[in-house]
Amino acid sequence: MTKFSESPAWKAVTKAFQLIGKIHQLWWILIFSVIGILCGLFAQQFSKDYLKLLSTAIFLPMLKIVIFPIILSLLIVGIASHADEIERLGGLAVKSLVYFIVITIIAMGVGLIWANVFKPGHDLRLASYDPKDYYAKANGTSPVTLPTLLANTIPESIIVAGFNNKSLQLTFVGVMFGVAILLMPHPKERKILVGFSDAVVKATLKYVELVVRFVPIAIGGSLAATVASNGVKALIALGKLIGVVYLGLFTFVICVFLPIAIITRLPWRDFFKAWWKPVTIAFVTASSDAALGLVMENLLEFGVPADIIAWTLPIGYSFNLDGTTLYLGSAFLFVAQSAGIDLDAGTQIVYMFTLLLMSKGIAGLPRASLITLGAAVSQWGLPIEALSAILGVDEIMDMARTAVNVTGNMLACYVMAKWEGRFREPQVEIDPDQSPTQSRAEVEPAPVDVVKDGKEETVVA
Repeated sequence: MTKFSESPAWKAVTKAFQLIGKIHQLWWILIFSVIGILCGLFAQQFSKDYLKLLSTAIFLPMLKIVIFPIILSLLIVGIASHADEIERLGGLAVKSLVYFIVITIIAMGVGLIWANVFKPGHDLRLASYDPKDYYAKANGTSPVTLPTLLANTIPESIIVAGFNNKSLQLTFVGVMFGVAILLMPHPKERKILVGFSDAVVKATLKYVELVVRFVPIAIGGSLAATVASNGVKALIALGKLIGVVYLGLFTFVICVFLPIAIITRLPWRDFFKAWWKPVTIAFVTASSDAALGLVMENLLEFGVPADIIAWTLPIGYSFNLDGTTLYLGSAFLFVAQSAGIDLDAGTQIVYMFTLLLMSKGIAGLPRASLITLGAAVSQWGLPIEALSAILGVDEIMDMARTAVNVTGNMLACYVMAKWEGRFREPQVEIDPDQSPTQSRAEVEPAPVDVVKDGKEETVVA
């Protein structure tokens, strides 16, 4: 008797599942987006009652679970893991951090400007949210004063802050612990704490990878509920948001990256050769990490020294995500506008600097920025339903902002090399089996002691 596992029917089913597994997630997102829009148009009540649960009751809560561990551990690793490099590199470390801070502040400002000009969220009004709740909270018995600001920033208990997903308080704790570990005098103890935090980061990101596999279905549910509640106007609003983000990214590249390249006399042809393949990978996969290896290899061939890459690129992947920062500025205002909340300029600046701090250390995985945005939305009492609507088109924006992230970090490596006067300097021979991120200290000849005229001197062999 033929076993069922060897029957033609079973083989056909197995082959079908194999073919389904080979379909790229981007195609699944497109398929479920179309299904979601059709359901929103022709099965409105079902979409409002049930399909919306795919995003609001399943996907987004699963992402919010990791707010506590991912913010805390990423900040600790991002700050404390570079103690040796900061001591060794000195001026380069300071220059690169200042460069990253200035560039990301500009990126956030560009995102805010275009979101204020076009107001994409005004075309998407959330009937389930009453803006009076926000204004009552903001103008109630506890106005924003210095004591309340400090109370919202510095937690009495890290457990309570984590339980309530108080992202600003978690950010403060993460920064303080990262600096404290950075200043620890014993490298072994520092290494243990950083290693533990890094393990938490890796486990958390694996969890996020699992959740992200649910994205196409969640997008279908969110688009169905959004279209069912707001009609075709919802698609217009989301289209405007995409346009605002892409316009902001284009403006940022032309007004920031281009002048930097001109001032530093960037070799355009050689940089393009090093740039286009990693950026294509980043755009298609919507993941900076997917292009990391090729970025390192191409920068080495371009003429950036290995030790500058080893410092600038990893820290840039944590602190210099220009495209993501710009997107967060536009998306956060979109959420506020869709809820019928008009934030004044002062409030926007305060919120954006807080969001800027929260975004430092954000992961290079797809949808990682949604975790930061969701944390900010929860922190300030804005409707999570708007985040569900953004989820429906996040993939389109994620691809472009990731490409800008990679471009910004490649340009930063060149700028640091140029700033240090070491671009295309003669390179020490490096064994092909060595890592491209090996530090300069590891490849330079070691100093030796010699005796000259009765005096002991240290020279380089």
